[in-house]
Amino acid sequence: MPTTTAYVAPPAPQTRETRRRLAALALLGSMAVSFLAASAAPTPLYQRYSLEWGGTALTTTEAFGVYALAVLGGLLVLGELSNHVGRRPILLGALALQSVALLLFTTAGSYEPLFLGRVLQGIAAGAALGTLGATMIELHRVHGTVASSAAPVAGTGLGALAAGLAVGYLPWPTHLVYVALIGVFVAQAIGLHLLVDANPTRPGVIASLRPTLAVPVPARRAFTAAAPALFAFWALAGLYGSLGPALVRSLAPGSSVALGGIALFVVAAAATVTTYLRRNHDARRQLLHGIAALVVGALGSIAAIEAGTIWGFLAISLVSGAGFGMGLQGSIRSVVGLAEPQERPGLLSAVYLVSYAGLGAPAVVAGWLVSRGDALTDVAVGYAAALIVLALVAGVQLVRRSQQ
Repeated sequence: MPTTTAYVAPPAPQTRETRRRLAALALLGSMAVSFLAASAAPTPLYQRYSLEWGGTALTTTEAFGVYALAVLGGLLVLGELSNHVGRRPILLGALALQSVALLLFTTAGSYEPLFLGRVLQGIAAGAALGTLGATMIELHRVHGTVASSAAPVAGTGLGALAAGLAVGYLPWPTHLVYVALIGVFVAQAIGLHLLVDANPTRPGVIASLRPTLAVPVPARRAFTAAAPALFAFWALAGLYGSLGPALVRSLAPGSSVALGGIALFVVAAAATVTTYLRRNHDARRQLLHGIAALVVGALGSIAAIEAGTIWGFLAISLVSGAGFGMGLQGSIRSVVGLAEPQERPGLLSAVYLVSYAGLGAPAVVAGWLVSRGDALTDVAVGYAAALIVLALVAGVQLVRRSQQ
């Protein structure tokens, strides 16, 4: 008996414009990765800086906190500027500022140029992150949302890992990673000219510099519900980015300095993979699952630190990282769809404002406690316990708001 085979039309070929938009999306995603990689690159080097320049745990977390504070300033003052002068000029300026900061790191012989470079990095990131996220979402709603969630986390982990490997195994350890990043920024600047069009501008440049939180009315309820969870997730990153290297050395005495960035890399890698795997899941459910994973990860971290096991600490960091990835993506997806395209840079700047407040403030407090004589492991356990409380409060608030 004859059979009939249904004809399936071949997929429509990508147009030149589609390919160009996807290439631009990849370029902007790589910029978000490299911006955060540059911010994380000094993390494994702080031990070397402390030995050479006489720093303390407070100095390390102050360098971390100064960066976060500068990001907050950049977000507040420059977050809306791209709508008035164009997104390409803002991104080119941010790349230039990042390159200057890395040159300061490369030639630094004391903490002063390091701190100045951290400030410049923060301003550049504050100016660029909201613009990068909004532009990626405009280029492709689905892929852009995933990229805006995953790229910053991936960059944080890759920067810490690359710097750790450079310090442990490559020549010119306090210079090579910075020089390589400068080369990346130059290539990205060329790519911006070739792939990213100048968007329409509008008057009001001076007024846009007035510090504001630009959360549009339709997104305010979702933003308020997500904000405490965002703070908690990035406070987790603050723990690994500021005290992580010292904690790894405490749990694994005599280990290679290359392991200094491994804990942060594990968290970031788990977050990046989870962001991709759960890209189609409901945003609110992702937030709740992220909070649950953060609580489990923090409890496991306390147990591993008390047991003194580095492998247990790194293993449970995978759970914390998965929670970070789910929580960050759920937060962003729950709010960006409620804003108009011209409102997204300001809205994403507000998202990052809460994020970097969580990244910097708790880390500085932890560094101050260690510098005054409190045991590093005790501070880390207390930090993890505070994360559990904060995450539970965020979860309760999220559930209550969803029932209103």
